[in-house]
Amino acid sequence: MTTLSNSEKRAVVESRIKSLHHVKFNLDIDVIIENAKTQTNAESIASLNAAQTSVNAQIAALTTEAAKYPEAQE
Repeated sequence: MTTLSNSEKRAVVESRIKSLHHVKFNLDIDVIIENAKTQTNAESIASLNAAQTSVNAQIAALTTEAAKYPEAQE
């Protein structure tokens, strides 16, 4: 079994954080689209807001995880 170095672990976590930022941006766009409709659906907006809250929590958790693997000093 191969063990990842701390910098490799950090890179994996940072990649996941970046992916979550993409998800968050897509959710932001979805909220804009829903709010632009003539008849907005309150349930849809509530669901999108809940998804945004969840993604923000995941980003925060992974940011804390990334801090466990400090960047190498050059």
